[in-house]
Amino acid sequence: MPGSPYTDLDRPPLNARALERALTGPGELWNKIDLRPETASTNADVAEAARSGAPEGLVEIAERQTAGRGRLGRTWVSPPRAGIAVSVLLRPGAADPERGWPALPTSAYAWLPLLAGVALAEAVIRLAELPDGLVPELKWPNDLLLDGAKCAGILAEGVPDGSGGPAVVIGIGLNVTLRADELPASPTGLPATSLRLAGAEVTDRDPLVRATLRGIATWYDRWRAAGGDAAASGLRGAYLSRCGTVGKEVRVVLPGNAEFTGTATGVDDNGRLVVRTPGGDRTVAAGDVVHLR
Repeated sequence: MPGSPYTDLDRPPLNARALERALTGPGELWNKIDLRPETASTNADVAEAARSGAPEGLVEIAERQTAGRGRLGRTWVSPPRAGIAVSVLLRPGAADPERGWPALPTSAYAWLPLLAGVALAEAVIRLAELPDGLVPELKWPNDLLLDGAKCAGILAEGVPDGSGGPAVVIGIGLNVTLRADELPASPTGLPATSLRLAGAEVTDRDPLVRATLRGIATWYDRWRAAGGDAAASGLRGAYLSRCGTVGKEVRVVLPGNAEFTGTATGVDDNGRLVVRTPGGDRTVAAGDVVHLR
């Protein structure tokens, strides 16, 4: 049947009711799973819901994005059901006494895309059955790489106060079954890949979605319970163990196109990249980081 999601049996649709049953319920962070056949941008949709006062815990997943957003106004587009496009709504600035979560300052929010990256990397490692020796690396601040090629991107966006208080929307785009001729062009020159092209034995999106969302919820709980302290919650150590940027020579392109080079030596308490240069250490809160060989 033309237009049926089952015409490509290699890319079956997700099941909204099954995801809802698996991921929501008493004590769970996620309270609503909104699965859409198509949308322009899951991040834009969730940001609009946040401005309208939607509570923390909203999840939107799209089988296809037509204008998915990346950092610096870039786009992330994928064929229908060939990847995972998911955005979640979090409100770390609002205290939750029932969970024992204090309100967090905005200075802690920079850890959220790194937190999502850890959860995504753990899900891929556990479920995708990648070839021996191939381990996902996180490129600060928002990419998941396989053998030096970009397989996923993460975008965290702050949303102005609504009736529900300050909000952060985190979007994840993961290439799962994209073929070589379907890969997006990279504006930064970083090659793209997908789990299938990288040799993954398992490309079922359903368990990948579940594991990623459960991982985000677990790390978010630890981080919130620790008052946003990434070290005390274990998040900082987990991120550094997966980060392929630390230890590399890098070129940093700052907003406004100023740039410098140096050696990435770590991530500070506020999630900023620390780069050693001939003139001393510099911290980077935002910018494009290029790994130099």
